[in-house]
Amino acid sequence: MMMRVATFAQSDQMISNALRVQAVMANEQVQESSGLQSEDFGGYGSGAGRVINLQVSVTRAQSYIDASQLADNKVQVMYSAVGSMTDIITQLRTQLSAATTGSTTATASVINYAQQAMAQMQGLLNTQYDGEYVFSGARTDTAPADLSSFDTGTGSLTTSDTSYYKGDSEIASVRVSDSQSISYGVTADNPAFEQVMRLLKYVGNSATLSSSDITQALDLASNALDATSTVQAKLSAAASQIETASTNQSDYQNFAKTLSTDLTSVDVAAVTAQLSTYQAQLTASYSAISKIQSMNLASYLR
Repeated sequence: MMMRVATFAQSDQMISNALRVQAVMANEQVQESSGLQSEDFGGYGSGAGRVINLQVSVTRAQSYIDASQLADNKVQVMYSAVGSMTDIITQLRTQLSAATTGSTTATASVINYAQQAMAQMQGLLNTQYDGEYVFSGARTDTAPADLSSFDTGTGSLTTSDTSYYKGDSEIASVRVSDSQSISYGVTADNPAFEQVMRLLKYVGNSATLSSSDITQALDLASNALDATSTVQAKLSAAASQIETASTNQSDYQNFAKTLSTDLTSVDVAAVTAQLSTYQAQLTASYSAISKIQSMNLASYLR
């Protein structure tokens, strides 16, 4: 018993050290299996705030990327629709040019084409993406082009008429970063579209066209073509800006993810090697403890 009392302090210290090593091993076994320094933020100490900020910024960047992708899809749809409008005006101008000869057949042909093109324009102005009208401003649940009262009479080649428009004046925009928003929307009452609608109404509802009418119509067609081409160019520029902003957010997100990983991950190979060392230490410690605890006075005196 005297030997047990004499060796108590040493035995207790060895057991405490062994338990500490065992606790370290348990933590490193978790690190080895997860690849992370800790399973919760408390394990990162003073670096926890930085890790949290990085993870928040990654999430925020993703929200900007998602918003940019949605806006870019809408811009692509609008760009395609405006391209089809450009084709309509180009074809109308070609037929108007043919009608300058005074041919009755050519005149009838351009009038008939304008009637059909009016319905096509209405469909293009009422283009939808994901169930929303893209040319209605903020009133995305309302079809922007309503011809029920607009398409009566010839109207005027020189006086603007947007009575067909049922949307509002809000221009769509998207926030692509904390400090940048990009306007990309176009409404169906845009001067370029109004010119096309005015021209189609006049030509399509005319019984015949005089040479003076055709000349004025050609001038308006040229102006409308230039205007729609300008709208299409602006949409293209907006799409480029949105895509660039989205790429910048993706690059930042990748950087932030890498930095966060560097702050939270462990070198699994190094942890595995350390575990082997601790295992050897622990085995030796328990072996020594076992020998000390097996000592007694009777054995010593024997």
